[in-house]
Amino acid sequence: MPDKPRKPKAGKQKTSKPGRVVRVSRRAFLGTLAAAGGAAVLTGARDALALRNFEGWPNRFGMLTDMTRCVGCRSCEAACQQANSLPEPAQAFDDPAVFEAVRRPTFEAYTVVNRYPNPNDPSRPVYRKIQCNHCNEPACATACPVHAYTKTPEGAVTYNADVCFGCRYCMIACPFNVPAYDYHSPFDARISKCILCHQRLITGGVPACAEVCPTGAVTFGRRSELLRMAKEQVVSHPERYIQHVYGEREVGGTGWLYISGVPFEQLGFPINLPDKPIIEFTRGFLSTVPTASIALPAIFGMCYAALKERDGEQRESDKDKEEKTDG
Repeated sequence: MPDKPRKPKAGKQKTSKPGRVVRVSRRAFLGTLAAAGGAAVLTGARDALALRNFEGWPNRFGMLTDMTRCVGCRSCEAACQQANSLPEPAQAFDDPAVFEAVRRPTFEAYTVVNRYPNPNDPSRPVYRKIQCNHCNEPACATACPVHAYTKTPEGAVTYNADVCFGCRYCMIACPFNVPAYDYHSPFDARISKCILCHQRLITGGVPACAEVCPTGAVTFGRRSELLRMAKEQVVSHPERYIQHVYGEREVGGTGWLYISGVPFEQLGFPINLPDKPIIEFTRGFLSTVPTASIALPAIFGMCYAALKERDGEQRESDKDKEEKTDG
């Protein structure tokens, strides 16, 4: 039987002491790095295989978007920008010209709203909110060689920029084309995406977009309850909704669910996705690929993280010296 997924342990993360530079021999550094990298990859492959029957954390939260209620006000975009301290958009949130082009999330906008024609009523276009769907078994986490992604018990898929070295495997793996790369900072690798306002969830709060939605198009709650609500809506009002809850089973299920009055393929949703998580289709591959070929990206990633930390410590040390000199 596969190992049961282990819940992450709570606790304080270790922080580097300012001004302290640890010096080790090159041979010792490379030897330790290779050993740690190989162990990390083997553990990661084993954990990935164990996740094949993982259906998500119990009692996790999720979101439900009812696209028949969305009016394209973009209040969710503005709230997301404020909650995550993102830069002001090039076009104002009340500028309708933004709907002239189809957009996707970027490193400066974790969620965007697009407009699509409504074949049932041309006078009432359909608006679709796009962001990370927080999969039950996220492909981004499966593909990441340095474990920069975490599926949290709260349901959010979070990202740790401190260990990321910019391989962008997550961008390739994501079936929804969500993770965005900051190409403006090639020497400071950073992926950006919605994290379900995880900083709010852990303190009992509500994701910003759900909190401000004026029409009730975005609802926050336990995923199991949201799925029940969505099914009731779809069954009770067949004249209003397509008989499908998007995200219930796609790629093993997602934390973000959708109901719509227009076929999802007409709204830019990827369709014909498998019901099984992406890891199911890589299990055989992982068992046959030589360890060295998988370990290389992880080793590069550890090198990047180590050098990044060392540079940070050196800057702290130089800053302290300058302050003492000025004093």
